[in-house]
Amino acid sequence: METINTVSETTLEPKTKITGKVIKTTLAGALIDLGQSVPGVVHISQLSKDAVNKVEDVVKIGQEVEAWVRRVKKDRIELTMVEPLALEWKEIEADMVVKGKVVRLETYGAFVEIGAERPGMVHVSELTHGYVKTPGEVVKEGEEIEAKVLEVNRKKKQIKLSIKALEPEIEGFTPAQRDNKKGRKGGGGSRKDMLEALRDDGPKEPELTAMQIAWQDALNRSGADKHHKNKAAVSQEQEDIISRTLEKRLPTGG
Repeated sequence: METINTVSETTLEPKTKITGKVIKTTLAGALIDLGQSVPGVVHISQLSKDAVNKVEDVVKIGQEVEAWVRRVKKDRIELTMVEPLALEWKEIEADMVVKGKVVRLETYGAFVEIGAERPGMVHVSELTHGYVKTPGEVVKEGEEIEAKVLEVNRKKKQIKLSIKALEPEIEGFTPAQRDNKKGRKGGGGSRKDMLEALRDDGPKEPELTAMQIAWQDALNRSGADKHHKNKAAVSQEQEDIISRTLEKRLPTGG
């Protein structure tokens, strides 16, 4: 987040990082001079992630501090010294695309830090298209990934993500690993291998073995012999008919 030193309070947006000097402390918090027409106010609950019993334990008058804008009002700018989340629960919606880092792998999926209160979870079935035995076949801890939000349960504080939803589906493709742009090697066929396979000239005729060739030749010869025998039988029958006809027409001697 960009740090702003001097800017009109009317242009300040929530989560804007700003610097100022502590000019007063009270039991409830501290006043910060931001160089604006109205002061910045940090409530005691916003001084630290940990519980604070006394304001002076965290800040003192004259100290330079960094804070983030929570909201802007007419008489003050409410601040927090606890760095806000990149994604608040109300900002996370289904179908939005987020970027994050894989922080933990389990047998059932991978947890991804996306800047929310809780990491999002990518189930093993949502890592990539095709069968995946373990998440480690597709992603590694520390890897930066991009994912699509499938579901947000604010009550249970659960964020379900999918990497597969952002990848094109290739029919019949069952990779053991997702092809990494960095060239990471892994077991099983890669998407590149699959695409190369798809470029081949379709199905090829199976090659016949020597036994199959000999058998085919034998069948061909058998068919040819049968044809010749049938032809010879027809010729003999025709000659017999002609002979009997001629015998009937020829005059008998006597």
